[in-house]
Amino acid sequence: MSDPLEHIQRILPPLLRTLETLQLIGRYLNPPELASMLESIGAPDAALREVLSSAETWPEAYSGLGAQLDLAADNALKAFDGLRASATDPGAVGEIFRAMRHIPKAMEALYPLAGLLPPVNRFFLDAAGRKNEALQQKFLDARSAEPSNQTGIIRFGDDPDARQTVYAYVPETYSPDVAHPLVMALHGGSGRGRYFLWSWLRDARSHGVIVVAPTSLGQTWAIQGEDVDSPHLSAILDFVRGKWNIDARRMMLTGMSDGGTFSYVSGLEASSPFTHLAPVAAAFHPMLIQMADAERLKNLPIHIIHGLEDWMFQVTMAREAERYFKGAGAAVVYREVADLSHTYPSDMNGAMLDWLSKS
Repeated sequence: MSDPLEHIQRILPPLLRTLETLQLIGRYLNPPELASMLESIGAPDAALREVLSSAETWPEAYSGLGAQLDLAADNALKAFDGLRASATDPGAVGEIFRAMRHIPKAMEALYPLAGLLPPVNRFFLDAAGRKNEALQQKFLDARSAEPSNQTGIIRFGDDPDARQTVYAYVPETYSPDVAHPLVMALHGGSGRGRYFLWSWLRDARSHGVIVVAPTSLGQTWAIQGEDVDSPHLSAILDFVRGKWNIDARRMMLTGMSDGGTFSYVSGLEASSPFTHLAPVAAAFHPMLIQMADAERLKNLPIHIIHGLEDWMFQVTMAREAERYFKGAGAAVVYREVADLSHTYPSDMNGAMLDWLSKS
């Protein structure tokens, strides 16, 4: 490769644009409309494919960095390939979601470069953070400071894909003198904590929030039958609180779909250690109120987000939840999103964190 720095400058813009587009697809994904969405988007990945087609072997001094960029690009293109292959098949919903899993894999490959490459650093910040040069510099300075295994993306468990393995993000700007809010983020029914963590990374990084993303011990969260997941979440929280300075008034349990439903099931128990609940696209049944601890419900902050276009759990469920929880004395914030189907709205994370800081 004649000039690796020049190649980095060529590959980064189309790679980041491709990932931004994939994230937008994920935000507005509604499987029956995927084909028309892709048609309107066109081929934003074409420029990335062109750059890669002319790539040469990375020199030894850049081999580690180059491998991460190549892996991120490969996963981004696999996501587009999978989406296009499945878009016209009404029965290919599973294939669509398998294709979408390449997006967090690309993020996972790219993130180690955030402390080295300013464009990647900005990419992993929210809109306000991208305009905040002082905040950006903080992360670059943190990278050049004494290395620490106590911040950044952390995996607890030897097997990266084991259900007992837990993923967490601790901001590189973490200070033990400051109590940090915590978000326990629960994936949807067939998801994994390893990938759901990336739904929160930008906002956690920008707001100085610690995020923990476990995986359900069973095929999905223990919504029915024996609850093996709640003790697991409590044990994880105890461990995290013993390792980092966590704000005991700001510990939010949230989740998407089955994860949102389980945030009700587990978070309404009298013994729940979480101070705030924030279900997204969750199922609800009045029986949850009947089974909940009445004292726990009084003034309990609950933040509900649901999409008007949700095709799995009808929005009427969320409206019922708002009515029942308010009637039980909880402090409820309800947000109904007109253009949201059954997918995770990362663009609402900032609103949830603002609510967490003020309620």
